[in-house]
Order: sequence, then structure tokens, then C-alpha cells
Amino acid sequence: MKVFVTGGSGLVGSTTIDMLIARGDTVLAIDNYATGRRDNLDKNSKLTVHEGSIADKALVDQLIGDFKPDAVIHTAASYKDPNDWYNDTLTNCVGGANVVKAAKDSGCKRLIYFQTALCYGVKPLEQPITLNHPINPVNSSYAISKTAAENYVQFSGLDWVTFRLANVVGPRGVSGPLAIFYQRLSQGKKCFVTPARRDFVFSQDLARNVVRAVDGTGHGTYHFSSGKDVAIREVYDAMVTAMKLNDHPEPELRPLGPDDAPSILLDPSRTFQDFGDIKFTPLSEIVSRSVEYYATHGVEGGYTHLKIDK
Repeated sequence: MKVFVTGGSGLVGSTTIDMLIARGDTVLAIDNYATGRRDNLDKNSKLTVHEGSIADKALVDQLIGDFKPDAVIHTAASYKDPNDWYNDTLTNCVGGANVVKAAKDSGCKRLIYFQTALCYGVKPLEQPITLNHPINPVNSSYAISKTAAENYVQFSGLDWVTFRLANVVGPRGVSGPLAIFYQRLSQGKKCFVTPARRDFVFSQDLARNVVRAVDGTGHGTYHFSSGKDVAIREVYDAMVTAMKLNDHPEPELRPLGPDDAPSILLDPSRTFQDFGDIKFTPLSEIVSRSVEYYATHGVEGGYTHLKIDK
């Protein structure tokens, strides 16, 4: 197959590309490297990576129009600065619309999109959150802009799959608690935790099912979630164990911020129904593999879409 991937050097994009290349697909990827790492993708005759922005309509039209992919995987997103409304709207809204329209005009058969669970708001009306829950993204620029792009996907008339995501983590991640905890603990700095609980899923577990979606499994909206959540403190403790730290500062416990949710747990029933028995990697293994990667390749970023005092 021919597959076009946006955000190809990011966590989900690069992990999925590795799997596509391994089975013999031809991939064209685009990334502006705002958060993606250049070393996430190895050179391969089946892979072409173009440096550029999906907000550049002429570029997106040319790349997708000339390549004529069988499927488009749209992982690119702006999220690293919660106050950067401009780049959030430019990449997530304008860029998202550009990708969807170009895919439609090219005759693409399939489009895979990724949405934040924050589309349901920070005070969900039910736990776990079902697919029938009202959409309420007015909690962050990231959630608003990602939801706008999802609306274009739904409006497009394409055959599409949207994965609304639990917290996706893995060795190549540059955002969230794994990167932040490792970065600070390796420097002997104190971390903080909140009472929040989250579902953490491994990037490779997601990527395997993205490939299945490319091949035709599923139609419409799905929650990619294990259906179980853990406390952020458990993630911290797993990081300390994986780093083999005998001496480390006790994390500060902070209350939840006004734009943070006590728990965001998604109901994966429809996903399990259509995708079957999905194997989820245990948190301890995810953290151990991430620590091995960070120790060799270093850690960059430590981004979070939340407004916090660091």
C-alpha cells in the first residue's frame, strides 16, 4: 500500500511508519519537527520524509495529489504550549482541514485521525466515558482545535476512523509524565504529582491497531483505551523503579488545577467489539522501555498542554 503520514517523526507517526515499512508498504511522511525527533525514523528506500508544515495548503495538495495514497494517517498536532493559540489553530485546524481536503480530492480510500479525550471536557458526566458523551472541548486551545479538525474528517465523506485517545506514551514520547519525570529525576530535581488518574497506553499497541485500521478494520469513532486508569503517583513510582534510584526526592503532592480532570477514563467497548482482543502492555514495561530509550537517546521536550507552574 501507499500511505501518507503527517507528523511522521512523532511518537505515534514514527512507530506506525516502522510497522508499515516492515511489511513492505511505501510511505510518504511530512513533519515540521516542532515536537518530532529527526532520529525517530531510519533511512529506508520505502520511506520519503518531507520537512514542512501541513498548514501550507499548496505543499499538502502537491504531496498528496502526486503521491495518491491509499490511506492517510493524520498524527500531526500542535500541543506543546497551552498559550500558543496561533500555532494550535494553524496546525490543528487549518492544517487538519488541508490534509482532509487533499485526501478527499486525491481519491484516497481511507483516513485515520487521532482526537484527544479532552474533547469531552475536564468534568465528564460519566465514568467511564462512552461514545455517546456530549462533546465539550472548551477547556484548552488544544482540545478546541483538535475537535475542529475532527469535524472536518466527519464532514469529508471519506471512509474514516477516529481514535479518541487515552494517554499514549512510549520511548519516543516528548510530552507527559514519563518524559518530565525522567528529565527531572536524572537531574536530581524534585517532581510533583496530583491526585489525577489516567489510562496510559503504549504507542506500539496503538500503532498495531492503526495499521489494522489502514487495512480496513473499523469505521467511525473509537476509544483507544485499556479501560483502566492508574494514579499519576504510580507512574512516578514506576519511573523511580525503572531508573533504579535508591535516593530520590519525595514528589510534592499538588491539588488538581482548574483545567485538569480527576480522571479521564474512556469506555473501549466498541473498539474491543470491532478490533477484537487488544493486548495492552503493562505500565511497568512501558516505563522500563522508555527509560532504556532515554538513557541512550536522551529526552527532549517534557511538554504538557496543561497550564502549570513548573
